[in-house]
This record gives sequence, C-alpha cells and structure tokens, in this order.
Amino acid sequence: MCGIHLYWGKGANKAAIQSLMGESAYRGPDQEEAISPWPGMWVGANRLKILHPGPEADQPFWSSDGKTLLVWNGEIYNHKTLRSLLEKMGIEFSTNCDTEVLIHWIRIFGIKGLEKLEGMFALIFIDLNDNSILVARDPNGEKPLYYSQNQDRLIISSVASGIAKLSEMKLDKKQIENYCFLRFPTPGKTFFKGVKEWKPSRYSHIQQHSTFRWDNIPIAKSKAQEFTKKEFKNILSQAVATQFQADVPVGIMLSGGMDSSLLYATWYEQSGTPLPAYTIQVEKKYIKKYADGDAAIALIERIPAEHRLIHVDQQVFWDNWEAYLMSLDFPIGDSAGFLTWLIGKEAKKEVKVLISGAGADELWGGYSRHGAFDFYLKNQNVLMMLQPWLNYLPLGRKTQKFLNSLENNPTKTFLNFTALNPISDDLASDYDRVFNPKLSTYKRALDFDRQVYLVQDVLKIHDQALMAHSLEGRAPYLSGSMLAFWNEIQDESLLKGKVWIKELLIEADLEMVTKRGKFGFGLPLEEWFAEGGAFSKRVFNRLELFEKSYGEYIPSPIREVVQNPTSAAKSHFLILFNIFLLAEWVELRKL
Repeated sequence: MCGIHLYWGKGANKAAIQSLMGESAYRGPDQEEAISPWPGMWVGANRLKILHPGPEADQPFWSSDGKTLLVWNGEIYNHKTLRSLLEKMGIEFSTNCDTEVLIHWIRIFGIKGLEKLEGMFALIFIDLNDNSILVARDPNGEKPLYYSQNQDRLIISSVASGIAKLSEMKLDKKQIENYCFLRFPTPGKTFFKGVKEWKPSRYSHIQQHSTFRWDNIPIAKSKAQEFTKKEFKNILSQAVATQFQADVPVGIMLSGGMDSSLLYATWYEQSGTPLPAYTIQVEKKYIKKYADGDAAIALIERIPAEHRLIHVDQQVFWDNWEAYLMSLDFPIGDSAGFLTWLIGKEAKKEVKVLISGAGADELWGGYSRHGAFDFYLKNQNVLMMLQPWLNYLPLGRKTQKFLNSLENNPTKTFLNFTALNPISDDLASDYDRVFNPKLSTYKRALDFDRQVYLVQDVLKIHDQALMAHSLEGRAPYLSGSMLAFWNEIQDESLLKGKVWIKELLIEADLEMVTKRGKFGFGLPLEEWFAEGGAFSKRVFNRLELFEKSYGEYIPSPIREVVQNPTSAAKSHFLILFNIFLLAEWVELRKL
C-alpha cells in the first residue's frame, strides 16, 4: 500500500506535492519522495513496504532507460507469471518486486496490458517519450484514487482531503442527502466540492493538451467450463495461496463467521501455519447477540491461531473516537469502520498485512437484504396486495422496514432494502444506470452491491481504517479469477445464501460455523442508546447542533428522526449514528 500523487499544470511545485504527501504520510511511512519529470508536473509517493522492502523498489520508480516512471498503490498478485513472460522477451530485472514488473508490463503492452493484471491497484504511469500519463484504478475499486481538474491543472491523489486542503475546498452539502440514505456520498463524488473519485475499472491516457477521457478496463472471462463447487474451491484456494503471502508478517480479521473462517481454514490446510487472528469482543452483557468473540474462540479450538480478542465498550469507544475521526478521509456511516480501525490499531503491533472476507456477501448473496429481495421477487404480487393491511399490525423493526420498502418496481425495492430509509424517486433514478439490464433481476441486485455498496462502503472502510495504521488490507474473495467466474454464472441458485461457502465449511468439519445466524459487524448501538446516559446525551447534543446548521440539506424523513432522537432511538439508531458520525467529522475538520 502507498499514497500516490500528481500535480500537473498551474500551481505545480514542490511545496504543493509535499502538501499532498504530508496528508497521506500514514499510507506509506517507510519511504517518500517527490520529483518533477518535466516542467509544470510533480509526482510523489508515500511507500508502505510489503514486497521487496529494500530501497531498490522505492517510488517513484524509474525504468532503466530513464524514459518512464511509475507511482502506484496496491499489489499485483500474478506478478511472477507476468515477470516470467517478460523475461522470455529479454527483459532483465534488478528487484523481486511487483513494481518493476508493472512498469515494464505497461511500457511494453500499454493500456491493453491492464486487463491482464490480477490484483488491486491505483496507478500513474508517466512516459517522457511523449509527455503522457496513464491513470488507472482496479476493477473492484480496492485502492482509492481522487482527482480535481479544471482548464489550468490536474491534481490526482490517494487522499481526497489532501486535494481539498491544497485547494481550500469546502464541504459539498449536496452529498448529505445521499449519505443520509446510503451512508456514503454519491459514487464518483466526495464530501469536498470539486474533488471527484476516480471510478473503479477506469483508465485514462492523457497527453499534454489532450482531452481528458474515461475508458473501461475489460474484466477477463473465466476459463472455467463448469460452474461447480470444485471450481469455486480451486479459485479460492489459489487466491488464498497468493494473497496470504508477503515479505512482511500477515494476519487475518477473524469474525467467526463463514467468510473469514473459510479463508483461514483454507490457509491452514495449505500451510499448517497459524497466523495472528483478530476478533472484536463486546462487553459481557451483549455477548449473546454480538457473538464474534465466542464464535472465533470456538473456531480456533479446531484450527490453531495466535488469537487476539479486542475488547470494546463505551469507554474504549470514546477514548478512540477522535483519533478515528481524524483518520477518516471522509466518513462512511457504518460503525464497522470504527471496529475495523480498532482491529488495525492492535494488529499493527504484529503485522503489516491483514486479510478479510470482504466481497463474499456481495458476490454470493450473503446479506439479509438478498434473502428478502429473493422472497419479494417470488411473492411480489401477493406482498403488494397485502402491504396496506400488514402495516396496521404491531410488527418488529426489521419486518416493518421490509414492508415500508416494498414497491412495484424491483430496482427501487432493492434500493430501499439497501438504504437506511426508503429513498426518493429522484435519488433512485440516479442509480438506474448502475443496474445491468443484461442480468437477471436477482443477479442485477448483487451486481449493484458489487459496484456500489462494496466499493463505497465495505472497501472504503477496509482501506481507510487499516491504512490509518499503515496496514495493507487484502480480500481474497475479490480476486480477478473469482470475479470473472462469478460474472459468467447464470444459475441463480448458486448465488443465494453463500451455498458453496457453506458446503466447503461442512466438508472441512466446520458445520458449526454455518449454523451461526447472520449478524452484521458493528457496534451495539441499539443497546447503547437504550441505556441512555452519556452516550445518548452526546449523540443527541451533536445532532441538535448539526440539524440547526445543515437541516435544510437533510431529507425530510431523516430530518424528522434527527429532530426527535429520543423517541426514534429504538427503531432508527442506525440513522442517528450515521448522522452523528458525519456531524462529528464536519465539526472536527472545521468545514
């Protein structure tokens, strides 16, 4: 992992690039450097050393002829395969790092070479032969990249706040609506006016005086002939074998749930080597409901690990809250972010790479909303007929949310399932283009989660929370081979309830993991609000202040909750925490 930066055009100087690098120093504390390839352009990098930690692999990385250079962030997992091909072409290497492989690969194959990369990346490749740059981001959006552009200059950085600070940009209040419903800014936007997100799978080849344009990196097709559990296992095993390897210590975030348990079981079967494993443990009175700690303990009784329980309660939360907020490039309204950050704080004492199960739920139908959507599709007419009558019954919070989300339009219904509160038609229309009409209705919903929720929430949290502690996060379920395999599956039954993950766990004599009910990774917010006291008081006070300043930008159904937090806390605690997080971040950043 690294931080990468470019400033091209008016205002480009060493001080400007150093300002960007300073804002992302935590992303690469092992080495940093800034250079000017030609007048009017500066590039810089903050390096976190994972492969080939020696200085020969430092960035910016120059080709041996001095005609091209590269700054990039990520890992190329198939770099050995690519290197072997390059060596057969006569290329000589001076390091064992993937950086040197990547610069030669792009130098020779250019844009076409991007689709052969197996890994996660955000990169800036500079060619002095024609004074051009190639900018690209991996198809899954695992590594962040942001930019700001006008007629005079282009700024690119791994950190949105760095660009905003350099240009004195303010809060984009228009993003509050999207955040209120979906917990993140509109895809392609940030909370800073004028700072945009470089979208996943996009590249642009930019020459001096050329027009900036987007293109798409093609996703390779699966070589699999049959869509079987055996093939799924082979692909996952290869991803584990590749991504659990590094020149620095590796650990795993182990929730005791199916996804991380299967990853670790696969690793241990391959290697017989126990790894540091980190699990959140809530206070004793909530353990029955938030059972990650106990579930992980049960797992390591069967599969040895160097297990670390990380305790969290309200005192731990407040002791670390400000530091967590300060680490956020911009907020994602998901309390999993704080817990991931807390794991990172402990894990950095022992490791530099952390594995997670990110992506499994999105691809293989693991969320409760996927089951609810499947039920809706099978019973749409009956549900729509009964909906007005069912709303009169005294129903639980989750059932009531399900009923409130139902509409005749399946796309809008799924968006409602995903959101904290049913969204407006105007906001829903902004996402229409994301839903791929070539897919079945159910797989279309999974693909939306892959393109939007995974990128904007799960992976953003993964990157921000771990990089705050200079840790590289990896997600084997998102390997290029796995994504290509998933793309070609037509049988919807294989995409519901993580069927293959369950079956492989049972085969590994870990059936007890599959019987654990699905429960989201997050703080015990419902219980903390129910207790009242200092937690509720601080949250409610901040919400009151935020509503006075920004209430006009909060959608009316959400604003009503914010204005009446005491009565809303039992059923809308997620909304309250979501807005509280944004309010605290805005206050701390002085926006």
